[in-house]
Amino acid sequence: MQKIIVIVGPTGIGKTSFAIEVARSVGAEIVNADSVQLYKRLDIGSAKPDRAELAQARHHLIDFLDPELEFDAGQFMTLADQAIADIAGRGKQVVVAGGTGFYVKALLHGLFRSRRVCEKTIRALEAEARTLGAGCLHERLSACDPRAADRIHPNDTFRVVRALEVFQTTGQTISSRQQDHGFGSDRYDALQIGLTMDRDALYRRINQRVDIMLEQGLLDEVKALVKDGYSLNLKSLQTIGYRQMGLFLENRVDWKEAVRLLKRDTRRYAKRQMTWF
Repeated sequence: MQKIIVIVGPTGIGKTSFAIEVARSVGAEIVNADSVQLYKRLDIGSAKPDRAELAQARHHLIDFLDPELEFDAGQFMTLADQAIADIAGRGKQVVVAGGTGFYVKALLHGLFRSRRVCEKTIRALEAEARTLGAGCLHERLSACDPRAADRIHPNDTFRVVRALEVFQTTGQTISSRQQDHGFGSDRYDALQIGLTMDRDALYRRINQRVDIMLEQGLLDEVKALVKDGYSLNLKSLQTIGYRQMGLFLENRVDWKEAVRLLKRDTRRYAKRQMTWF
């Protein structure tokens, strides 16, 4: 199997700088495994490497996807395989770095569905969403699978419908059905490095990083996207940072509350990442 280095860890811990240092020391190129850094124009909120950092090591699967497009772990696995083969074929080492745990797991162990989606149920739920509104379906999801409802935005009809389909056709919640995606044996000979630190120290770093993002112009970044016709309901703009700025722009929260939510939700996300890894 192809040997690769994999660097993971929670948001704000310094994966980018560490991955660049490793890449420079072993003559490697970096394959991004952050699901938001894939998108064009989502720079500040995703903490995408800046020009100086990109100049230190060649990066792949970064800043190439239009914000309107959806992307999943299967597509990531396919493109990451291609990038790794290209890098290795040129005699370079490979460093995969990012905090999207599901992407990393798909790359290392494969990904396949263990059950077919019930298209009849999907169509019925989509019809209900059009008639009753996405919020009604999200309330139903909250009753049967509160963990999934907490993760999925009420306007993300696609994911709400998929979660309800799993529950209605299997009697199990999507949160409890990790087997809904099966993972096989190792696909790469991977040296995995997990970055960690004291949780309180990490939370302080996260709060400081949010302040820096706001100073760098995160709100203006979102305003520019909206001005160019991108909906705040897009999946890419419902990610942490963009969602909270969207709430402020829609006058659903004031600025102080938007900042509070951004810091809180980022800390919660980091906690989930640490649990996953």
